[in-house]
Amino acid sequence: MPDRLPAQHAPELRPEWGEILTRDDYRRDFRERDALVRGRDSWKLERRQHFEEQGSPSWEAARRGDWDEALRLLEGRREALREIGREDVERQSFFHRIRVVEQPLTTYLQWELHSLRIRAECGERIRIVGTAVLADSEEFDQLPEIVVLGGRTLYQVRYSEKGIPAGAIRFTDPDLVRRWEGYLADLHRAGEDVLAYFDREVAHLLPPTWKSQRDVE
Repeated sequence: MPDRLPAQHAPELRPEWGEILTRDDYRRDFRERDALVRGRDSWKLERRQHFEEQGSPSWEAARRGDWDEALRLLEGRREALREIGREDVERQSFFHRIRVVEQPLTTYLQWELHSLRIRAECGERIRIVGTAVLADSEEFDQLPEIVVLGGRTLYQVRYSEKGIPAGAIRFTDPDLVRRWEGYLADLHRAGEDVLAYFDREVAHLLPPTWKSQRDVE
């Protein structure tokens, strides 16, 4: 995995440049805009090391310590994920995910990397980057969670301190969207394929335990 991204800072992003969306408004807006995307890729940067996956039976199983059930439920999503992959091919619009990973892994990340492995096996284009790649961009603050949808819309996805979804800020300025899309594409190229990373860093790990405060922050 490359140690650093070629000299390029993340573009500036100020909340006042966009429009704040509630959680429900964000989900509705995303679905509507995503349905219109054809022939353009989308990009997602996941930076936080812990989220609360509300509505995920697999995550709930992991939270209560039933690791085998958590993995079984993830496996059960394969056909739905394959169908999404087939739709992406039909639309010629592919989703690229950049997952930032810090060591040691949080419990959430250990669980999510199992999920991302399955997503990748079903066609999603996922790459892993370490924090060293972000050093220039995170000199003063951690990068936000970002989605660039179809080259036209940028969302800064918002979360509470505990990682609970809290809506998003939507940006539609073409130049801003273009610059962030280019930055995320560079990050994606600088990363390591999630399957290779999983085989080396995750596959051998024992089931996690909720023993670290960092697991729930």
